Amino acid sequence: MSLSQEMLERKIWAVVGASVHKDKYGYKLYKKLKDHGYKVYPVNPGYDEVDGDKCYHSLSDLPEVPEVIDMVVNPKAGSNVIEEAADLGINYIWLQPGTYNDELISQIEEKEMQYVKDCVLVSLKGDQV
Repeated sequence: MSLSQEMLERKIWAVVGASVHKDKYGYKLYKKLKDHGYKVYPVNPGYDEVDGDKCYHSLSDLPEVPEVIDMVVNPKAGSNVIEEAADLGINYIWLQPGTYNDELISQIEEKEMQYVKDCVLVSLKGDQV
């Protein structure tokens, strides 16, 4: 089983960078995961609600620790998220295109977290879930 399939089998996700704007990937990813039966938490300090659901300002604010984090923020913002995720014991990071750079990848590898660099929307199109 590939690492991406292993992550897709986990059912509790957080979308960091979730958005209220339906044309943004932060919204599309959140909605797609929800529509596929995942328990998914929107994380974005700029919103109180996404798609009618409570939006959390940080990973630490979530009512439970997610199994996978889907990153939809720029690499500069992502660095703090990785630190917080490591502190919470989260091991799976899904990096959307454009959300990572060499520094962020190094940071993830130093923390011995597992990561996938791919688009969840594309991965969920195949009915492996």
